[in-house]
Amino acid sequence: MTFSESGSATTGTRDAIGEVADGARRYIASHPLMSLGTLGGQAVLAVRTVQCLFTDALARRFQFREFIQQAAFMASTAFVPTIFVTIPIGVTLAIQFSLLAGQVGATSLAGAATGLAVIRQGAPLVAAVLLAAAVGSAVCADLGSRTMREEIDAMTVMGVSPIHRLVVPRFAAVIIVGIALTGLTSFVGFLAGYTFNVYMQNGTPGSFVATFSSFATIGDLLLALAKAVVFGAIVAIVSCHKGLSTRGGPAGVANSVNAAVVESILLLMTVNVVMTQLYIIVFPKASF
Repeated sequence: MTFSESGSATTGTRDAIGEVADGARRYIASHPLMSLGTLGGQAVLAVRTVQCLFTDALARRFQFREFIQQAAFMASTAFVPTIFVTIPIGVTLAIQFSLLAGQVGATSLAGAATGLAVIRQGAPLVAAVLLAAAVGSAVCADLGSRTMREEIDAMTVMGVSPIHRLVVPRFAAVIIVGIALTGLTSFVGFLAGYTFNVYMQNGTPGSFVATFSSFATIGDLLLALAKAVVFGAIVAIVSCHKGLSTRGGPAGVANSVNAAVVESILLLMTVNVVMTQLYIIVFPKASF
């Protein structure tokens, strides 16, 4: 290799490294601002959606037909996957807690441990993740496609608010379906844990049910339902915001759906930890 060829190769390497460094600096400089803009837009959309929900309900302008259609579609989309995901999770929790109870000599408390794990943590999280993956992605894709076809702009020009017409019914439908899925997950999880403990691990049916009802209190069920409401609101707001802010054609719709699912799941996990810790702090006796 000659000196000129060596110098040109070195210069090309430096140019490539410089371009990578410039790209990294631009990403670091712009990404926090984009994140703050997204967070602010979602907060504004959440406030306006809740406000429009109450005003529409009081003024009797709520879009019941759209709400029924969306709720039926969401329920049919998430019902079967929720059951098939809940069963292995309930069985896994039953196995792990039964082994732990056997190691400490408290096999009779397997039902209590399964009840606390399923109702307080498992049911809301499973329902929320499936809500984000199945329902949230569908909502985001629907609104993203409408945005790309300029239907949202046309509605705005005609004086029809997209929040009143599209976001509010979906917001209410996601919350209702989230509550229903949480109840379904609690029942299926309990049934799976009971069946596996009694028929596969030779547990005592009466002991399982008695310890379950003793340790899994009404407060745990109320916590699960409260989580379902909050999780449903998060999924609805994130999915609607990503759909309405879609840019870039069909590829933009795919990117919006991916971003909506990822952001929803991250927020759900964070909010779940916060709500669980607050519940333990405020109601310490009910947490044991």
